[in-house]
Amino acid sequence: MAAFLDGAERTLDLAQYDFHLGPETAAIVGDAIRRAAARGVRIRFAYNVDHANPIPVPPPPEPDVQLIATLPVDGKAIAGVPDLMHHKYVIRDGHVVWTGSVNWTDDSWSRQENVIAIVHSDAIAKAYDLDFDQLRQTGDVERTGFVDPRWDDDVRVWFTPGHGEDVSARIAKMIHRARRRVRLCSPLITTGPVLGTLAQVISDGTLDIAGCVDATQVREVIHQWRANSNVSWKLPLLQQVMAGPFTGKESTPYGDGTVHDFMHAKVCVCDDTVFVGSFNLSRSGERNAENVLEINDASIAERLAGFVDEVRALYGPVHLPPA
Repeated sequence: MAAFLDGAERTLDLAQYDFHLGPETAAIVGDAIRRAAARGVRIRFAYNVDHANPIPVPPPPEPDVQLIATLPVDGKAIAGVPDLMHHKYVIRDGHVVWTGSVNWTDDSWSRQENVIAIVHSDAIAKAYDLDFDQLRQTGDVERTGFVDPRWDDDVRVWFTPGHGEDVSARIAKMIHRARRRVRLCSPLITTGPVLGTLAQVISDGTLDIAGCVDATQVREVIHQWRANSNVSWKLPLLQQVMAGPFTGKESTPYGDGTVHDFMHAKVCVCDDTVFVGSFNLSRSGERNAENVLEINDASIAERLAGFVDEVRALYGPVHLPPA
């Protein structure tokens, strides 16, 4: 990350859900930001802050605002409404984007499975610029993500909540269209279109499909569902999917002072198409401020399918409470 920041010549725009580092890593990243500012780079920083809405799973973090205050950045706190400002991206010089599932925390860098993507494209960077400006100008998650998902060669980017339902429908459509394989990592799989499509293709038994979730978070969501009969219809579908070729990481339940060792990668491979970013496959994900790259590239798809297989091989079946 420090090397990426050191490459900036004019601008750095950072949208970070969580920013909480120990002394050693804070010095590495903070010094890179200070070096950039000393070179005359304009640095803007948007980060998530708590709000009074119901707490999601896992609960939102508390960014280190004291650390941010020591940095030479134009900071902007974003109250996640209706859910979270969940981005983890950096736009460098209006040309290069660093994005993915990685929060800027020691646990995220050392205890979690994650995916990082770096895109060199003026057009893709421009799309991120538009989303970042919406965050900064409105300070309101609900009014962001309204950026058209246009293609640049074989890559395009989706933003939520502006296109939350659209990206869920797109991923579900590509899963349904797949003819060879689907590989999927997501802490949760609870968005209706994706959950229903996965249940269908697993039931059909004609597709090579497998993946990994965070088993602890899945069980916490089921507990929430049972208190809310409006979403209880999803439970049989989730049980059918988890009974298929999925494994689950038994992460540490969230609590004060606990480690954050979640299965945190968010990637879906459908034949030679990849979806990768910050987006959990959940209804909350559709309402958060998120970003997802859609990439048509056989070699990248093969690499990330291999990554999913490596992750799922580490863990056992997902044990869910009975219906």
